[in-house]
Amino acid sequence: MDIGSIAGLLVGLLFIMLGIMDGGSLGSFINIPSLQIVVGGTFAATFIAYPMKKVFESAKIAGKVFGASKDDPTIVLSKIIELANTARKEGLLALEEISQSIDDKFLNKGVMLIVDGTDPELVRNLLETELAFIEERHSDGRGLFDTLGMLAPAFGMVGTLIGLINMLAKLDDPSTVGPSMAVALITTLYGSLMANLIFIPIATKLKLRSREEILIKEIIVEGLLSIQAGENPRIIEEKLKAFLPPKIREALQAKQEEVVEGA
Repeated sequence: MDIGSIAGLLVGLLFIMLGIMDGGSLGSFINIPSLQIVVGGTFAATFIAYPMKKVFESAKIAGKVFGASKDDPTIVLSKIIELANTARKEGLLALEEISQSIDDKFLNKGVMLIVDGTDPELVRNLLETELAFIEERHSDGRGLFDTLGMLAPAFGMVGTLIGLINMLAKLDDPSTVGPSMAVALITTLYGSLMANLIFIPIATKLKLRSREEILIKEIIVEGLLSIQAGENPRIIEEKLKAFLPPKIREALQAKQEEVVEGA
């Protein structure tokens, strides 16, 4: 579970509620018709923009934001170095047995391609093509939340306009002007909150998660091609470390030194 995402949402809601309660009451900020306009309008327009199946999958996609990231480049790098050492000692065919214990489908597919003696250029093309489609699927899911983030404030303004029209229709009764104006502005508040506290942050986190996954798969592609080329495992390791940020490299180096000392 991603504590940061959950904490961010809860803290954001908490401070908004504290701000509301400082000068008023929460009850005055609850308006069902305004919610119907913003939520109903936003998702109705999204159904027009995206296939129904995609919209219903949005909850599953959002779950990736609040779930813990399963991508760890150091684990993948260590696995590739293990494969490189095995290939150097026992040959590429020995990797077939190891591939049975690999859970990563992308890595497993790449290992089987080089075990089968596939041309290196074809291996690269096949893996990079799959990588491109993975990135496209990620972009589709992220785009849905970008759309929601764009539509929510727009329907907040629609609700505000509806409220203002209703208010102008009752100008002969001054006592209704204040409450009608408050209701009109609440819809804008709902739209802005939904966009800036939920939809846009989710889209941004999905973009970050996508980059992390793509980076790991790029490491896999480069590592497998280096193994197929018969490069020294030490050279492969240094080459793949170049993909990692300095802090992760330092952590990996410290971990390797601990292993050596423990041995």
